[in-house]
Amino acid sequence: MRKRPKIKKRIQPRSDYKKNNTITLFLILIPFVTLIFLLTLDFYTPQINLTLNHKKIGNSITINYKEKYIEPTAEAFYQNRNITDQITTSGKVDSNKIGEYKIYYKVKEGLFYKTKVLKVSVKDLSAPTIKLVGLQNTAVCPGRKYQEEGYKAYDNLEGDITEKVKVKKVRDKIIYSVKDKAGNEKEIVRTITYKDKTPPVLELKGSAYETAYLNEKFIDPGVVVSDNCDNNLEDKIEVEGDVDTSKPASYERIYKVEDQSGNKATIKRTINVVEHGQNGTIYLTFDDGPKKGTTDVILDILKEENVKATFFITNGGPDDLVVREFKEGHTVALHTASHNYSYLYSSVDNYYQDLYSVKERVKRLTGSDAKIIRFPGGSSNTISRRYSDKIMSFLTKDVVEKGFRYYDWNLASGDAGEIHTAEGIYEHVTKNLSKDRVNMVLMHDIKPYTRDALKKIIEYGKENGYNFDKITEKTDMIKQRVNN
Repeated sequence: MRKRPKIKKRIQPRSDYKKNNTITLFLILIPFVTLIFLLTLDFYTPQINLTLNHKKIGNSITINYKEKYIEPTAEAFYQNRNITDQITTSGKVDSNKIGEYKIYYKVKEGLFYKTKVLKVSVKDLSAPTIKLVGLQNTAVCPGRKYQEEGYKAYDNLEGDITEKVKVKKVRDKIIYSVKDKAGNEKEIVRTITYKDKTPPVLELKGSAYETAYLNEKFIDPGVVVSDNCDNNLEDKIEVEGDVDTSKPASYERIYKVEDQSGNKATIKRTINVVEHGQNGTIYLTFDDGPKKGTTDVILDILKEENVKATFFITNGGPDDLVVREFKEGHTVALHTASHNYSYLYSSVDNYYQDLYSVKERVKRLTGSDAKIIRFPGGSSNTISRRYSDKIMSFLTKDVVEKGFRYYDWNLASGDAGEIHTAEGIYEHVTKNLSKDRVNMVLMHDIKPYTRDALKKIIEYGKENGYNFDKITEKTDMIKQRVNN
C-alpha cells in the first residue's frame, strides 16, 4: 500500500496578511463613509418640499381631463433656513389635453443647488353619463310591452357615445351600460312596473263657473275625459248634482270617472241660476269690429269660457267673422256702416242711410232683423254739435219710435284712447264692476290690448260671483244723458 505524500502547509507571509486585512477593513468602511458623505452633502444641499391641499406630495400627481390644475405649494430650506423666495418654477400643464407634463422647481444657495421635477399626468378619469328619455321608474299599462323611449350617452372626452351603449333586459329591469376609450364605465337601470297608476284626466268644457237663467233650460257644456291606458271612458262618466232653474240659486255639479285599474278622477263646476239683467250681471259689448286678429281671438276666448257677448258692428271687417258671431250665439247689433261722425251726424237722413246699410249687411249674412243699436260716441256725444244742432235729441227718440233699442254703457273699459295695455284694461274694468247694478261694459274688439285682457276679466267676474249675459230686445236700455 502506497503512502500519500504529505502536503506541506503554505505559510502565508506576514505582509500578505496585513494587506488582506486592510482591504477587508476598507470594504467595511465604504458604506459608512458613503453615508457620512451623503449626510454631509444633504446638509449642504437645499431641500424642496411640495404640498397640495395641505398634504405633502411626491414626484408625481394625476389630474382629470379638463380639471383645473392647481399649482402645488413649494417650500425650500437650506440648513434649516427658509429660502422659499429663491425658488424658480418652469413648465406648464394643459388639462384640456391628455398627456404627461413636467414642472421644474429650482433653488440655489451658494455653490449648491437643487432641482425637483413634478410629473403631472392628465388622464380621463370621469365615467360617461347616460340620460334616459322618460322616467327611470316607468309604469306600463297592464298587457302592453314597454316601448323604448330612448337614451343618450355623453363622455367628457369623446362627446356623444350613444352608439356604444349596450342595452340588456333582465326581468322587469332594463340595464344601460357604456364604456369610454379610457375604460371608465357607467351603468343605469330603468325599472318597469306593469301597473296603471295614473288616474284619468277630466277637463271641463266651458268653465268652472257657468250661468243659467231663470226658467230657461240649462245645457251642461260637459267634460272631456282622457286616460293613459283606457280608451272610450265617456260612457263611464257619472254626474252628480241637479240644476233647478225655477229659482235663483247656486248649484254644484260633480263629474266622476274610474278607469279599469280603479284609478279615479273628479272635477266640479258651479252653476249660478240668475234672472236676465239682474244686478251683478256683466254685459260685454264690443264696438267697431269685426277685425281679423282680434275679433276671432275674442270669439275663441268667449267660446272657451262659455260666455255670450254683444258685437256692435260696422260695414268693415271680414264677413265670416260676423257669421261666426251669430252662429256662436252672440248678439250681432248695429253701430252704423261708416262710423264717420262728420257724415252720419250731419243730417238725420245721413244717419239712417248709414244705419240701414249695416242693418242690410247683418240681414244678408245672418238672416236676422237686427234692431239693437249703439250710437257712435254714445247718445251723450258732443261731437255731433259740430255737424247738426240737437240731432241727438231727435235721434234718441226717433230710433225707438222706429222699433230700435239703443244701448249706451255705464262702464267704459278705457280702450277708446285712455289706456293702451292689457293690464290697464283689466285693472280699470274689474275695479269699477258693481254687484248693485247691471254692468254694461264698453269695449272695442279692434284693440289688441282688449283682446289680451278679456280672459282675465271673465275669470275675475266668475270667481267673484258675477254672471254674464248678452243684450236682447228684452234687456233694459242703458241710457246716458243727451248733450245735443
